[in-house]
Amino acid sequence: VQLQAFGGGLVQPGGSLRLSCVASGSISIINSVNWYRQAAGKERELVATITNGGSTKYADFAKGRFTISRDTKNTVDLQMSSLLPEDTALYSCQASICAPTTGSVWYWGQGTQVTVSS
Repeated sequence: VQLQAFGGGLVQPGGSLRLSCVASGSISIINSVNWYRQAAGKERELVATITNGGSTKYADFAKGRFTISRDTKNTVDLQMSSLLPEDTALYSCQASICAPTTGSVWYWGQGTQVTVSS
């Protein structure tokens, strides 16, 4: 099982980006998926969560601006709008994945850099 994050880049303040977290391999089911971010010199913080049933939860800074959703069976997106310079960070996804030969295991995808700057 592999988990990869895509979609980062440079965007102007007020702009939008869509990040994707893609799982591949022999997967039975993807349970919860979390998006985290870590800015330079700061601790990693949870951005948003989506459960297998579709329930979502957001950090206060993400409410009203970010939307987490399941795009396909193996893809979870994070749509970010009204971006601010303080949203600049390395964004990573984490997923609880159940494979045929294992129980549920937490996997990390590599980060994708988001830079908000004019």
